[in-house]
Parts: sequence; structure tokens; C-alpha cells
Amino acid sequence: MSVARVAVGTVELHLPDVGSLKGKRHVLKGLKDKLRRRFEVAVAEVDHQDVWQRATLAVACVSGSSRHANEVLSKALDFIEDNVEGYVTDIETEIW
Repeated sequence: MSVARVAVGTVELHLPDVGSLKGKRHVLKGLKDKLRRRFEVAVAEVDHQDVWQRATLAVACVSGSSRHANEVLSKALDFIEDNVEGYVTDIETEIW
């Protein structure tokens, strides 16, 4: 029986140029869509849904290899840092 490995990263974001929840949804939707297409990961906003300028995204990758899952997650988190319309304030990762 093979074992599935899951890598999960949470990223806290500060979005200083966002002026409304609608603006925040627009920024996050574009970022999440790009992550899904480019890295084939699952992405969801998991905290600060009612705050305009803060967001916490969870990014998950499932693979047969923990090394592969970690590599994909690392590249996805780097992509967020390079492409978010704001700042990354914290990143945490876990692999099961």
C-alpha cells in the first residue's frame, strides 16, 4: 500500500492597498487561480475573512513523495511572495 504525503503551508498577508472586502476578494481570487493553474495545489482563505487588509491562505499539495510535496509547496509559497499585491507577514509549513 502506498502512502500519501501532504504538505500544507499557511501564509499571512498584509494588503495595504485594498480598500474593501470586494477589493480583497478580487486580489485573492487572482492569486489563488494562478497558484492552482501553475502548481496544481489546493488553496483557500482560512482566516481574516472579514478584515480588508489581512488574509491567511492555506496551500496544500498531496504527493506520493514528501520531497516532491515539499518542493511544490516551497515553489508555490515563493510565487506568493513574488506576486502578492502586498506583503507576506508570516509563513508556516507542515508535512504529514
